[in-house]
Amino acid sequence: MKLVMMIGLAIFTSVGLWTSVNGKKPTGKELTNKVAIIEKNESIDFSSFKKLTNNIEHYRSQRRISVEDFLKMSKEENTIILDTRSADAFRKMHVKGAVHLNFSDFTKDNLASVIPSKDTRVLIYCNNNFRFGPSSLASKLPPLALNIPTFINLYGYGYEDIYELGPLLPVDDTVLEFEGDEIKIPGYFKPLFLNKNTSVKLN
Repeated sequence: MKLVMMIGLAIFTSVGLWTSVNGKKPTGKELTNKVAIIEKNESIDFSSFKKLTNNIEHYRSQRRISVEDFLKMSKEENTIILDTRSADAFRKMHVKGAVHLNFSDFTKDNLASVIPSKDTRVLIYCNNNFRFGPSSLASKLPPLALNIPTFINLYGYGYEDIYELGPLLPVDDTVLEFEGDEIKIPGYFKPLFLNKNTSVKLN
């Protein structure tokens, strides 16, 4: 019985090796999966995304600004600060005066609901602009910083007057003010959280 099983296993293994070497075409479910992978989807255009990214790379580099300019611009007319982090992170802590739209909710209509016009100046920031912050400002990996896809998508939807906060700032020592449900103030032995709609300058 053992001999029969060993012979069967050897035959099965040999067939498998022959199939892989000879490049036998997949059948059934395997074939269906391969077709699904290579089938073109007009609603997902990676080539155009790469082209858009390459086209605006230099433009974006000219639109990264200092915290002083960011603060100055934020007080001028026809300007908004847009926070595209999660609703929970925004609720807990955000730059004072910012409006919110989760990046995953970017559509033509949703953007139009928070940005008055295509001529509006839009200031953006993300968690990777701050260090020593609470969990609501936890950084992403540098290549995946939220400012990057936010800038690209805004431009792609026709909002070209974009400025991005450039530097990495200590959250407890910046000219920016923050507000939210839970703002942890450095320097205390125990966390101190402020009430909703309370703002604080952390410096």
